[in-house]
Amino acid sequence: MIRYLLRRIGYGFLILIGVNLLTFVLFFTVNTPDDMARLNIGGKRVTAEAIESWKKFHGYDRPLLWNESAEGAKKATETIFWEHSARMMVGDLGASDTGRDIAYEIKNRMGPSIALALPTFLLGVFVIVVFSLGLVFFRHTKLEIGGVILAIVMMSISGLFYIIFGQWLFSKILKLVPISGFESGTAMAAFLILPVAIGVFSRIGGDALLYRSMFLEEISKDYVRTARAKGLPESAVLFKHVLRNASLPILTSTVAVLPMLFLGSLVMESFFGIPGLGSFTIDAINSQDFAIVRTMVFVGTVLYVIGLILTDVAYTIADPRIRLK
Repeated sequence: MIRYLLRRIGYGFLILIGVNLLTFVLFFTVNTPDDMARLNIGGKRVTAEAIESWKKFHGYDRPLLWNESAEGAKKATETIFWEHSARMMVGDLGASDTGRDIAYEIKNRMGPSIALALPTFLLGVFVIVVFSLGLVFFRHTKLEIGGVILAIVMMSISGLFYIIFGQWLFSKILKLVPISGFESGTAMAAFLILPVAIGVFSRIGGDALLYRSMFLEEISKDYVRTARAKGLPESAVLFKHVLRNASLPILTSTVAVLPMLFLGSLVMESFFGIPGLGSFTIDAINSQDFAIVRTMVFVGTVLYVIGLILTDVAYTIADPRIRLK
């Protein structure tokens, strides 16, 4: 297993290099350093001297990928790519275009993002699995038909509707929770109840139908018929046997959610005024601070690669037949 994990880490490192380079090229194809200077200084009528001064102060006055005027290794190191992107490979996230320490911002904002995303993720998986197993348990009945129709309706409604309606009903009308904001400590719960509930509710529709399909595929297999022949009740068959054997696709479908635990929910944090990494990224996009956006893309890729490796390890725990080689 150690050899396999080392090989996967090596592949992941190559992926990070490719994503880092591709992100850099795409960002600097859309916006040249001159464009970035004009955006940050403000307006189209800025002087050439102001543009050059801004570029020099932020390290954007060098060539993008290759410095012909330098000598030796400095041809590669005295470039914008090396100063602003390559260093992220060793954990140096640098500064934003406005001078903020990106690593410091991520450290301070990671807590609110995890406080929102972790209960949303855990409760979401639990509720969706129970709801899906309930549909399978009551299959071929009116309860299943009603549940499927409800799930289709829920997945057809935009997540923005749930946010706006939830704020209007529970904050404006019923005044049960604050409409937005965030506080640390025990007061945090009052600000997180509504976004967590909306996050769980908005995921039920599509994921429940997916899980239901996986569970229905499992109940037609031989081991289920054997379990029933032994006299096990249907609830034990579903929760003890079907759920365990369907855990592999469930693990796979949750990998994409793992980066959200640290990067936060972009839309949810913005609407509810939660100072997490999601709102940090949205603010950077609105202010055209591309250094932060590039960094958050890189951090998201790192977390996704880690999630894939952890999923492979979780496979061996969920299904003893799988061995990593």
